[in-house]
Amino acid sequence: MPDSVAHYTRNIDHADNHFSRSAAPPVTRLDALFTGALEALDGVGDPTGIYKTPARGTLRLETDGLVGDRQADRRHHGGPERAVSHYPAEFYPDWARSFPRTPDAFAPGAFGENLSTAGMTEDSVCIGDIYRLGSATIQISQPRSPCWKVSRRMGLRELAVHMADSGRCGWLYRVLTPGEVQTGDHFQRQARPRPEWPLARLWLIRNDEQAMPELLQAAAVLPELSENWRGLFANRLRNLRRRSGRP
Repeated sequence: MPDSVAHYTRNIDHADNHFSRSAAPPVTRLDALFTGALEALDGVGDPTGIYKTPARGTLRLETDGLVGDRQADRRHHGGPERAVSHYPAEFYPDWARSFPRTPDAFAPGAFGENLSTAGMTEDSVCIGDIYRLGSATIQISQPRSPCWKVSRRMGLRELAVHMADSGRCGWLYRVLTPGEVQTGDHFQRQARPRPEWPLARLWLIRNDEQAMPELLQAAAVLPELSENWRGLFANRLRNLRRRSGRP
């Protein structure tokens, strides 16, 4: 098991104390901005937008994403609730150590993210956080769910599974106010409506097969969480109640 998989194997009973001490820096720099056109996966497969390149100058950020950025599978990628993706650059060295056969492959942009920073992670950002970035306003809508295309793009069959197990997947934003963004802009946090819900806590619950019904219920009704992720927790709660014979 890669070392990164063990990162979030904490006891969920102690999560509140850990997360209450977590706080993102008040201002974090956007170190890189990426967009991508549609390309064939591995040069021969289905079209994908996972291959990103650094963007130059100022880009327009609209409610459905960055102008010039494309997604092939619009059912699972893109749209207002998944308009732009963010991945912490500080995780890439950990992945390189975990998969030493391809260390040079792990660099910002490799996982298909649009935004790259150092200083913001799932421990320190919360669902519903609102940021000013350039002249746009964005809100964290859900953790990112890594798909098989990440594994295929990196040539590592089980990578997406390891990412989900570790909770080091990055996250997605909805755009509250369209605007202009560019590398060098700063994330200026405007609001934190759910300080008790860092993204790492959502991953703890998602990955805990024995998660308490109260936690599943609380996650399933978070208004800032995307409908897709609320449904994930609601379905688990229904299945749990069905197995236990509870209404």
